[in-house]
Amino acid sequence: MGRGKIEIKRIENNTNRQVTFCKRRNGLLKKAYELSVLCDAEIALIVFSSRGRVYEYSNNNIKGTIDRYKKATSDASNICTPQELNAQFYQQESKKLRQQIHMLQNSNRHLVGEGLGSSNVRELKQLESRLERGISKIRSKKHDLIIAETENLQKREVHLEQENAFLRAKLFPFEQIAENERLQQLSMMPGAGQEYHAIQHYLARNMLQLNVMEGVQASYPVPDKKTLHLD
Repeated sequence: MGRGKIEIKRIENNTNRQVTFCKRRNGLLKKAYELSVLCDAEIALIVFSSRGRVYEYSNNNIKGTIDRYKKATSDASNICTPQELNAQFYQQESKKLRQQIHMLQNSNRHLVGEGLGSSNVRELKQLESRLERGISKIRSKKHDLIIAETENLQKREVHLEQENAFLRAKLFPFEQIAENERLQQLSMMPGAGQEYHAIQHYLARNMLQLNVMEGVQASYPVPDKKTLHLD
């Protein structure tokens, strides 16, 4: 005997209706799966029973398929002008930027210790790690700057001392000669031996500095002898 056709209408018997629902639901889900595999079709199937239970099948993300369906139906029903499409695009970009700004503002508030009442332990640990990394970078940068500034000051002090000694050696040679003659006269006076030796020690130290500076004269501009005026 062949399979008889049934009348398509609501089944009044609750038991028969539930059994028919289960059988045909499973068959529908099976056919949807076969269609998606055989034809490489994107399918989203949603079924709600009379009791409110939901059954669904999708070979892709079901939300993505629904969004694609909404977009397709919207494009078919509403043909937008290029100006309207640009406006929609900029509205979406503006919405994304506002969300990013809101997230950054919340992040900055958390870094200064505000708005932490709703944060859980995991979020607080992440915030603590961020603060520790930031403090470590700041300390490292501060240490490097202090070392660089100290080296620059030391180089500048050495440079100024060398310039000062060089200028004294070039601008006051006659005063040193006169001072040597005066010391020789003092050495001939009675009772001036101890003072003379102290002054000689001082001059020997100055002459040592001048000899050292002679080796670095090439690094500095030498004043022109024609333009040197002595009063």
